Amino acid sequence: MTKDAALSLDEFLSALPKSSRLIGLDLGTKTIGLALSDLGRGIATPLDTIRRKKFTQDAEQLIGICKTHHVGGLVMGLPLNMDGTEGPRAQATRSFVRNLSQKTEIPVTYWDERLSTAAVTRTLIEADSSRAKRASVVDKMAAAYILQGFLDRLGHMSPADHTHFDDPA
Repeated sequence: MTKDAALSLDEFLSALPKSSRLIGLDLGTKTIGLALSDLGRGIATPLDTIRRKKFTQDAEQLIGICKTHHVGGLVMGLPLNMDGTEGPRAQATRSFVRNLSQKTEIPVTYWDERLSTAAVTRTLIEADSSRAKRASVVDKMAAAYILQGFLDRLGHMSPADHTHFDDPA
């Protein structure tokens, strides 16, 4: 079995450059939802949806977006089963990250994305969003949900755990 290309939380935090944003990803079979953090890494905002074509095209588009927004790290939603085991979607996600790591040095870590799409869809339904509107935004909103969960976790870490996050001001 090949080594996983994603980093542990500690490795990821150590690898992040100062004053860079994070992108959260919701990897689907047809689309990749993207969300972007602010420079302070406190707020996730839905950014875009990549329509999947072939891996190389998807990776090039993602890497281009990362360069445009000065992204220092990727937070990839890992679709675990409700019992915490990994199924085919989690394996596909790990494969995507392994292949992506051969094309870029941007560090990647995983974040448990169980129920992210369901939570976002429920919120959109409660907001009386039309089915067409939900379909057009659910992937990037799920990515924002994933990234915000990660950012919230960072916010609950002790300052000593993430001193390299401090922006030089």
